[in-house]
Amino acid sequence: MTDPLIVGWAHTKFGKAEAPDTMALMAEVALPALEHAGITPDAVDGIFTGVFNNGFQRQDFQGALVAMGSPELAGVPFMRTENACATGSAALYAAADFIASGRGKVALVIGAEKMTAIPIADVGGVLLTASYVAEEGDTPGGFAGVFGRITDSYFQKNGDRSEELAMIAAKNHDNGTRNPYAHMQKAFDLAFCNTPSDKNPLVAGPLRRTDCSLVSDGAAAIVLAAPEVAEGLNRAIRFRARAQAGDMLALSRRDPTEFAGAHRVWRNALDQAGLAIHDLSLVETHDCFTTAEMIEYEAMGLAPRGQGWRVIREGTTRMDGKLPVNPSGGLKSRGHPIGATGVSQHVMAAMQLTGDAGAMQVPGAELAGVFNMGGTAVANYCSILEREK
Repeated sequence: MTDPLIVGWAHTKFGKAEAPDTMALMAEVALPALEHAGITPDAVDGIFTGVFNNGFQRQDFQGALVAMGSPELAGVPFMRTENACATGSAALYAAADFIASGRGKVALVIGAEKMTAIPIADVGGVLLTASYVAEEGDTPGGFAGVFGRITDSYFQKNGDRSEELAMIAAKNHDNGTRNPYAHMQKAFDLAFCNTPSDKNPLVAGPLRRTDCSLVSDGAAAIVLAAPEVAEGLNRAIRFRARAQAGDMLALSRRDPTEFAGAHRVWRNALDQAGLAIHDLSLVETHDCFTTAEMIEYEAMGLAPRGQGWRVIREGTTRMDGKLPVNPSGGLKSRGHPIGATGVSQHVMAAMQLTGDAGAMQVPGAELAGVFNMGGTAVANYCSILEREK
């Protein structure tokens, strides 16, 4: 098996898009990604599309929509993946396996979501289908309610860490001001993030609005190529490691404050790469809620269980810290169009490694970690990327 390389990408601005649907959003990135890679449409052997949908729009059969929006790709075999909020990473890994198995040499991966076409009151119900509906489907506040309960449980065990959550929110919003693709390019200071108010109300349990990621539209695309194809192209980012781990869907059957699947996938990826966590230059992680980022600090090995809050308090994950986390602003500021997120995270990391991240650049970035999860750390993906050329 031969692992593929990332050779090109494209990314829309996240937010409330004028594009009416995922077909239009995917058309904004499909051909630009191929152009960035220096590959023509007729060289594409497979299209891998990640869209969650499940009620965001009536039209499904999302894989077929790529060629509808970009007719140059008509006739190319395609498939669609869905793995909750890790849908984009599922598409990327499927494409990587496609090339590694020898079935193709070039794959186009697109993640997309159109979330704002339905009433905001209905969004929570759609997202709750990524939980165990039989037990969690009526949670007040939707997925924010689920994470509100997780946050309450974490606080009961480890003390009230509202201020540390606010520090994570303020960090990511500050980072997002430097990301031209971000949904929200506005800084919020610690005092604002830490104080419930009319502009920053409590949403669920101790979670405030600034603790919750955004309802966004957007798309991102990556071109993967076999090594012999990448050799003749301008850039190549290789997977030093890529790992996947699952966990139980029902929160009643595990400790939801542990993120055990996330811990396993980080250990697997770091072992594959022969690295320790502090060998990385940066991490793009899945901060659907600030609580998630805090617990993920523990999962990635920056702190023991129950002490993830110390990591942000010590400044470790700030842009000027030992390991910048979410220099793009993360889901919190960049936005979280469900199917696009995993692909977007890998694009953000690749830009860092090629020195193309502009104002959000981490100086001297050589190794980047990416963690994307579906549900409450149920479907877990971890990549470690480095530049080959």
